[in-house]
Amino acid sequence: MSVADKLKELGLELPAAAAPVASYVPTVETDGLLYVSGQISFAADGSLIKGRLGADMDVAAGQKAAERCALMILAQVGAALGGNFGRVERVVKLGVFVQCTPDFTDQPEVANGASDLFVAVFGEAGKHARAAVGVPALPRGVAVEVDAVLQLR
Repeated sequence: MSVADKLKELGLELPAAAAPVASYVPTVETDGLLYVSGQISFAADGSLIKGRLGADMDVAAGQKAAERCALMILAQVGAALGGNFGRVERVVKLGVFVQCTPDFTDQPEVANGASDLFVAVFGEAGKHARAAVGVPALPRGVAVEVDAVLQLR
């Protein structure tokens, strides 16, 4: 089943890959790896998902924001690989950054929003190493940012 078909089965749609807003590129391919720059949480309508976990967002909303970051990572991967998701050997690592209050400690649960999507799309090859970190602020006030490293065929 294709990535598009799996997403459709999940009731999700691949967004257009977002253009960078500063001096960086969305992806770098080197030595069989694809590094994907941090992708921030955009809603399906293109608006930013803003908020601070532990203040004005709950874990479920944070998970949805992380899932939206993962969808944008998939969009960037698709753009980098000319739509050939068959080149993805496995998801190696995710870095998940959660804007939160100092006493919020559920970053791993929020990060599962991204992790679960990669496993749903790539199966066993979607299982990955991960860091889930709480931070006081993220670009544009978004709730979550996720970066990724993927191994390519």
